[in-house]
Amino acid sequence: MTVVRSLLLFVLAALAEIGGAWLIWQGWRENRGLWWIAAGVVALGAYGFVATLQPDPNFGRILAAYGGVFVAGSLAWAMVFDRFRPDRWDLIGAAICLIGVAVIMYAPRTAP
Repeated sequence: MTVVRSLLLFVLAALAEIGGAWLIWQGWRENRGLWWIAAGVVALGAYGFVATLQPDPNFGRILAAYGGVFVAGSLAWAMVFDRFRPDRWDLIGAAICLIGVAVIMYAPRTAP
């Protein structure tokens, strides 16, 4: 259950961070206005709190593993919201990142 909770928190963090950055991009680069930017800032702030809910107590490990989720999540977001079509190298790179997440977060460890 801890792994499932951790994975769900990673997905929630990705939605908040990627969505927040996308909202700011839309507000500024696509001239959609300050409300889009404000919503993006709120979403990015929420991302910062979601990471603290991870069951592992090590900030560095959480953030390092989340980097892989961010890479794959960014491609998925772009596919859904920007009609981006990743090529095979994008997909291979994302898969490698997700393997890294699994190794960093869920490999069996012995207590020091």
